[in-house]
Amino acid sequence: MWKVAMSEEVGKAVRSVVERVNQAAARRPKTLPAVPPRLVAVSKTKPPEMVVEAYRQGQRNFGENYVNELVDKASDPLILGSCPEIKWHFIGHLQKNSVNKLLGVKNLFLVETVDSVKLADKVNSSWQRIRGASTHRLKVMVQINTSGEQSKHGLPPEETVNTVKHIVSQCSALDFSGLMTIGRYGYDLTLGPNPDFQMLLSRRQEVCDSLKLPLEEVELSMGMSTDFEHAIEVGATNVRVGSIIFGNREYPNSAANTPQPSPAPSPAPSPEKSAKMIVDS
Repeated sequence: MWKVAMSEEVGKAVRSVVERVNQAAARRPKTLPAVPPRLVAVSKTKPPEMVVEAYRQGQRNFGENYVNELVDKASDPLILGSCPEIKWHFIGHLQKNSVNKLLGVKNLFLVETVDSVKLADKVNSSWQRIRGASTHRLKVMVQINTSGEQSKHGLPPEETVNTVKHIVSQCSALDFSGLMTIGRYGYDLTLGPNPDFQMLLSRRQEVCDSLKLPLEEVELSMGMSTDFEHAIEVGATNVRVGSIIFGNREYPNSAANTPQPSPAPSPAPSPEKSAKMIVDS
């Protein structure tokens, strides 16, 4: 019975979030690049059955924060057999000693959290070895610590251009795809646009001006369950949404949670003005 209920709730939630993504994209100013937003369903701590159900609803991009959990899920027989076109995003902090394990993941699509030149070099050399004779380049994003919080990973914003230049010029096995931020939690949109998102937008402009890249070719990964609509409205091309699709996180020793469907779309421009939700995506 639980599996039936879980299946129905995950299905409803995926459909609702997709609708909200599309509506937010329609509200974007015409001055922004017309890049359809990509929804990344963040499935950390959730069982393979939930991933499969979201996949059955048409969801293809999934995000994980921990290397070991991603390795386990990507090799799970149920997911391997049911989700042949799945695209895995790594969205957590990546240590150099875990790079080889991560890059061995089947259907790894994008590493969103490269936050130093040294890490970029390690990912580049490891991917060159793992891909062998293949010429396929691994998509990566550069993570920026836009809020300046010590608890957050990411480059200092002023190092963005030089780091991207290094990846583009020195890391031939990598495909620079864009910039990513987590940002400060709980920002009140009644105070104006989220400054972390505005910071990422300005850093993208600097990167594009410096490297002569079209804006539409540099993605922005920003926005989570509490603020993804606002993020899309100001230019996000990649949003990471977990709890309103799969339910609250289930960590060891915590009470079991069933997934909660995403609430119906609101005419308000952002869900952050409503009750606070879990903040880890």
